[in-house]
Amino acid sequence: MDAYEREHIEIPTPDPIEAIRFRMDQEGLTTKDLLPIFKTRARASEVMAKKRRLNLPMIRRLHARLSIPIECLVSDYKLKRAGAGRSKHR
Repeated sequence: MDAYEREHIEIPTPDPIEAIRFRMDQEGLTTKDLLPIFKTRARASEVMAKKRRLNLPMIRRLHARLSIPIECLVSDYKLKRAGAGRSKHR
């Protein structure tokens, strides 16, 4: 059964940001704990809010620090548009 499932059922790769949040929850970490990875609070906040993409150095540091598979961290994910939910007309 396991062999059949591995061969015929594709398990989607998790969203990189959700994987980071999951690992943070497992280890009891906060965004502040990830400053060595993201370098600034603003960048950490933007990445975790999906307003900025992970870059290669961040991916390498996340993999080393949180043991999240590289395959997951390089997966594509949608960014939230700037100003989403705001009206253009005031």
